Amino acid sequence: MKKYVASRTLTETTWNAELLKGDAVEAVRRLKEDDGGDLIKFGSGEFSQALLDAKLVDEYHFWVFPVLVGSGERLFDGQAMTHLELLGTTTFKSGIVVHKLAPKA
Repeated sequence: MKKYVASRTLTETTWNAELLKGDAVEAVRRLKEDDGGDLIKFGSGEFSQALLDAKLVDEYHFWVFPVLVGSGERLFDGQAMTHLELLGTTTFKSGIVVHKLAPKA
């Protein structure tokens, strides 16, 4: 799978990845318009918020770990309520559960 990197500081990559040029959200919008298959974005943070704000997320994979942490970054702060449809669930012996959801149309 081709890899892309969104960065404000890198000017080139030294591994098998392509740097998104210019505005990263617009670069993702262009990639989605191409017929290059699925795009997967891991993690959370400012870039995730920007993709959510731009309505560029088609599907979520929420990994629920059997651990209570008590702190951490909140992914959906400031987002409007979005109703989701459950597309599938995978449960692992470790207790990890992955919910696959999409915004309801």
